[in-house]
Amino acid sequence: MQWTIKTEADCPLPEDLILGLVTRALGENWTTKSSHQLRLGRDPLLDLSLVAFLEDKLVGTVRLWPIQAGEAGDALLLGPLAVDPTLHGLGLGKAMLHCVIDLATAAGHGGIVLVGDAPYYERVGFSAKPTWHLRMPGRYDQNRLLGYELKAGYLSGYEGVITR
Repeated sequence: MQWTIKTEADCPLPEDLILGLVTRALGENWTTKSSHQLRLGRDPLLDLSLVAFLEDKLVGTVRLWPIQAGEAGDALLLGPLAVDPTLHGLGLGKAMLHCVIDLATAAGHGGIVLVGDAPYYERVGFSAKPTWHLRMPGRYDQNRLLGYELKAGYLSGYEGVITR
């Protein structure tokens, strides 16, 4: 099975198409998460956000958003990552994560933050350690606040609330 991954800048799609995939993959309540509040009314970084296709069908998406990671300063918020439920477990999500990490590194960003399933994201290098002193607005589980340092020490040890 061969999918194609492109940036949203190279392949602009209607927002409702992307949000429909996210809802199918994550369920109707995905917008209730605290991380979603940081995305409301804003646009993702299209040159760092990805869409994936199997033949001509949209089957995956992951987006990166500019944020302030407390005292660490400028960072990226990852999410949502969504893969068509019929393709779960085949490696598309992992492939998209590696791509966004590579794109963000090449663009000179220092760190990526997300709220998500630690065992899943740890497979590509995310960890709660660099974000342990940071806080999300609203309700969340601190063990699910994960970071990936694109530059060594970029997030680690810094305190503060993650904001838009």
